[in-house]
Amino acid sequence: MGARVTWKDGLSFSGTADSGFNVDLSAGAGVGGAEDGFRPMELLATGLAGCTAMDVISILQKKRQDVTAFEVRVHTKSADEHPHVWTWVQIEYLVTGNDIDPAAVERAMQLSADKYCPAQNMINKAVDIDLTYTIIEAGKA
Repeated sequence: MGARVTWKDGLSFSGTADSGFNVDLSAGAGVGGAEDGFRPMELLATGLAGCTAMDVISILQKKRQDVTAFEVRVHTKSADEHPHVWTWVQIEYLVTGNDIDPAAVERAMQLSADKYCPAQNMINKAVDIDLTYTIIEAGKA
């Protein structure tokens, strides 16, 4: 896998990867950025959410869970001092469907955390990741 960023102006960059897709990156106005793209740590959190989301929804589908909507949220807290590494990470899974089995959701989350998601496994070597979930019965949301 390869990725690169190309400087546009100021603290704005265009990022691309071997897949050919592009994403804009920028910094916040408080540090001189134009706020015209993802901040790098936001992109890291989005990658983490996407990695585990793909695992969990795939596992839930294989377990024949009737999922009608699915969302993964990543919450982080950063150190006050540079390099502002994450000191706390929580992955929150919101599973909407009909008669969703909590044990199936818990198992899918654990398989992603322990076996399948490389992003989660790498980040977990630096900071513990809390996993939470909410099951919402379809039609009651």
